[in-house]
Amino acid sequence: METSSLIAHPDHAVIWDQERLYLLDQRLLPQQSHFVVCETAADTGEAIRTMVVRGAPAIGVAAAYGVVLAARMRFAEAGEHWRAHLATDLVLLESARPTAINLHWAIERMRGLIGQLDHLDPVPALLAEAKRIHAEDVVANRTMGDLGAALITQPTAIITHCNAGALATGGYGTALGVVRSAHAAGNIRQVYADETRPWMQGARLTAWELQQSGIPVIVQTDHAAASLMARGEIGWVIVGSDRIAANGDVCNKIGTYGLAVLARHHGVKFMVAAPTSTIDLAVASGEDIPIEQRSADEVLGCAGQRICPEGVSAYNPVFDVTPAALVDVIVTERGVIEQPNVAKIQALFA
Repeated sequence: METSSLIAHPDHAVIWDQERLYLLDQRLLPQQSHFVVCETAADTGEAIRTMVVRGAPAIGVAAAYGVVLAARMRFAEAGEHWRAHLATDLVLLESARPTAINLHWAIERMRGLIGQLDHLDPVPALLAEAKRIHAEDVVANRTMGDLGAALITQPTAIITHCNAGALATGGYGTALGVVRSAHAAGNIRQVYADETRPWMQGARLTAWELQQSGIPVIVQTDHAAASLMARGEIGWVIVGSDRIAANGDVCNKIGTYGLAVLARHHGVKFMVAAPTSTIDLAVASGEDIPIEQRSADEVLGCAGQRICPEGVSAYNPVFDVTPAALVDVIVTERGVIEQPNVAKIQALFA
């Protein structure tokens, strides 16, 4: 993978230009703005695995473009026999990260199109489909922004966890899309962004993104939410999701479950904003969602310096599952689900 110094903007974290895929390197923000250049499926898979790009919708969009890169290489190598060599590339992309269902959804959508193509150059059709997936995500986010904002009926402060903004999507954002739209309507006084350890997506990414958009943001430690809610200053907790089960259980960044418990105790509304591509009807409940475990080193050290005693390990799950009973509303581009359950999720897709 190469790097490029395009101008960074949260609404353009995934860019297709000049037959290449450019991914804003979110490991370096906000101190540095660099794009990683992907020219192969292997490049794209590595960028997803190492969190150059992160956020379920953004991973799905990047993977779709990764399929285009794979098809281009296989057609150049094998001509009309390109299809026989493409399967391994799809598996490589699909296995980059296990929890975010949008990755698998995007690959399956591209795989379905591949099955309809003839033996001629597949790149034009696949590129058009990848661009469609990208554009549809932006439209869905704006729709979710408006639907979610309509539920926030008076000026309030909100808490968000991790980053579910333009950086994590094709553009505009899911949870932060709601925040953007509600702020435009005059109903967001203040955003409190959990720092979100150990990758600090809230402190590094959400704070940067909201600052770029002119929305007031304060970063807080992950354990400050309870005292803030106890003061009666918070009207909503608004988060995204990496996978939602058929019963409405929500899998999101580690710490979300605890935030939902606190919100219920303090009478604070809990909103999840996610596209329907994040809902996995094949998974009955959150218990069946695979939870990614990352290296203990991410927890044991900071800025390259070990902070824990030698010989001590760390538990580092990337996600947790919030039971549907703790979710007040799920906002999707197809509509709003209050007090989600199996029947209401099914009705959304009817």
